[in-house]
Amino acid sequence: MNRRSHDRATRRNEVFNKVFDAHWAPVRHHIEWIVDDDAEVSETLSEVFLLAWARLDPERPMGLVWLLRAADARLHGRARRPCPRTKALDAVHEGLGGDPLSIGVVGRAAVREAFVALSGRERRIIMLTHWDGLSVGEIAEVLRRPHPWVSRILSRAQDKLRLRLDVEGGRDD
Repeated sequence: MNRRSHDRATRRNEVFNKVFDAHWAPVRHHIEWIVDDDAEVSETLSEVFLLAWARLDPERPMGLVWLLRAADARLHGRARRPCPRTKALDAVHEGLGGDPLSIGVVGRAAVREAFVALSGRERRIIMLTHWDGLSVGEIAEVLRRPHPWVSRILSRAQDKLRLRLDVEGGRDD
């Protein structure tokens, strides 16, 4: 191996390590919303980062949006859970302006019921916002939709949830 190819390989490793360190936890968190089994979460996460390694361009490393799309592509064939996980319900409730200490079992049931009443795209955008912590712009990139479309769907979904849950709006208008 000559010096130039060694430098290129070293650079590639350094860039991949930065991508991995910066995005491993958020991608795992995203996968955990859909997958219950820890072994399957780890396997899917490994597949996503193996793909990232194979397609890595050290000059233009992929970001979180690319990795979330790759995870979604891996998970596309899976049946979506009909009811969200407990931690996800808590995240949605808190994100809507609800008191995180007051949710309890009854509150989670109400959030689950309100959440299931949303359309699929509304649920997806709510989860990307409150579970994954993405901004409207990042969600627009992940979904490959215009920013105003995502903003409108998010606003409508949050209003529906607040109305069903009788939670005061925490919107910044």
